[in-house]
Amino acid sequence: MTRAYLMQLGTVPYRETWDLQRSLAAAVSQGAIPDTVIFCEHLPVITAGRRTEAGELHVPAGAEVEIVETDRGGKSTYHGPGQLVCYPIFDLHRHGKDVKQYVRRLEEAIIQTLEPLGIEATRIEGLTGAWLQNPPRKIASIGVRVARWVTTHGYALNVDLDPAPFTSWITACGLEDASFTTASRELGRPLTVEEVRPLAAAALAQVFELELEELPVEDGEPGLWPQPVHAKLGAKAG
Repeated sequence: MTRAYLMQLGTVPYRETWDLQRSLAAAVSQGAIPDTVIFCEHLPVITAGRRTEAGELHVPAGAEVEIVETDRGGKSTYHGPGQLVCYPIFDLHRHGKDVKQYVRRLEEAIIQTLEPLGIEATRIEGLTGAWLQNPPRKIASIGVRVARWVTTHGYALNVDLDPAPFTSWITACGLEDASFTTASRELGRPLTVEEVRPLAAAALAQVFELELEELPVEDGEPGLWPQPVHAKLGAKAG
């Protein structure tokens, strides 16, 4: 088992978690801290990966959503409250230096997260993420960046949110006519991100053979939480 930190944040702006990921990635790369997993939700945001093409974004005027160009792979996707976002900051020297295998293992972690809920997710050949079949509908998206074998970005699992932005605001993941769903919709009942988080943590720990140590995160305004988090990481690294 590999020791790793777990940070469970609330609903936070995308750019702030992106900054936090970069700081954590530098610390993981230098060996100052172990692998670290972030769980959070985001305020409404559309992120465009490096392969996003012109014409994929068709956000209606007046829509209350931020648009951010990122350094991850993949195309465009949507994040919002009711979606569990997972950012593993892993040194792949410890998990096999194989990016495709890493993505497959993220897919497996999502599949194992949904299994206890009675949702049978799967993969579709040639596509990333987790899907439900008959008919095909996407329940989780994956987009990662690997630099010096340290990972950032990760997956987004639709728990209980309106999936309309995936089709009406963007051509999500570059897939025309794709259908998107949520765990709540599949179960026919409300479901919270808080209910899914422990399942996701257990699945990630199982797939990547991790022993997760949760770091306490102080409450506060979104713009204030990175500072105490960094202080805690610095104290542990020392």
